[in-house]
Amino acid sequence: MRVFRGLSNARNPAPCALTIGNFDGVHRGHQMLLTRLREQAKLRGLPVCVMTFEPHPREFFNPASAPPRIALLRDKLEALSLYGVDQVLVEPFNATFASQTAEAFIQHIIVQGLNTRWILVGDDFRYGAKRAGDFATLLAASTQYHFEVEQIATLTNDSQRISSSAIRTALRTGDLALARVLLGRSYMMSGHVIHGNKLGRELGFPTLNFRVAPQHLALSGIFAVAVHGLARAPLPAVASLGIRPTVDNSGQILLETHILDWQGNAYGKLLRIEFLEKLRGEEKYNDLATLRTAIARDVENARAFFISSDYQYEQPEN
Repeated sequence: MRVFRGLSNARNPAPCALTIGNFDGVHRGHQMLLTRLREQAKLRGLPVCVMTFEPHPREFFNPASAPPRIALLRDKLEALSLYGVDQVLVEPFNATFASQTAEAFIQHIIVQGLNTRWILVGDDFRYGAKRAGDFATLLAASTQYHFEVEQIATLTNDSQRISSSAIRTALRTGDLALARVLLGRSYMMSGHVIHGNKLGRELGFPTLNFRVAPQHLALSGIFAVAVHGLARAPLPAVASLGIRPTVDNSGQILLETHILDWQGNAYGKLLRIEFLEKLRGEEKYNDLATLRTAIARDVENARAFFISSDYQYEQPEN
């Protein structure tokens, strides 16, 4: 899959089948849209193209009230590649982009920039300054500019609209089972392992550490997780995602993962953490001794989860 950072890097492209959106989480609704896009692109002999934005438009207009993202850009791009996308345009969302009219959006991006021949959008799609453009204006422009356009209805689950907002709510409340249903897969985060302050090792529970940008915190707490990327199969682990109130007052968000019965060097490696079960919320303790007791209890609860579940994982060697 080819990734273009900005329209200026995607000049003179071949004709394509296009969809546009934030695709936060690449959930089941997105997957249905991408499947339809891929089918129609194949019929027309066109590459599958996705246009998305960085940052999220709501982060640009009002960072303080913008919702947390479900996935990092890296995770979004990986998910898009799994659904047959040939090329992705990651367009910087800035004041210039936000101010262009709906007509300019069609001319400069859809037609001239991406050479679109067939375009598929969701039923809530809007574009151009003040969201003036919608499916009706896109359909009207298709005749003038000689491209085809189709709209796809929202997918529901038990009468609930499958949306990024619904997934954020499920993650925020710790309902990983519902998030799994809406996403069509377990919730995951990926990152490179960094050096920490080695406190987990001092407490007897060494961890793999990942930094998480604040806007990406869609959930927090202590979880039973599986670690992908260190062995042929996932490794069972327990993870803490949050601000570590007992030992740090900086507000920096960290994902700390302790693999059960495993020792090794993973610094610098790109790993994926699969969230399986929320064990409890994040808490502040009076001292390190109490914190250690809580971690030991979390480890045992994670062990109990893996014993009772049918999750297929690799048992680390001692």
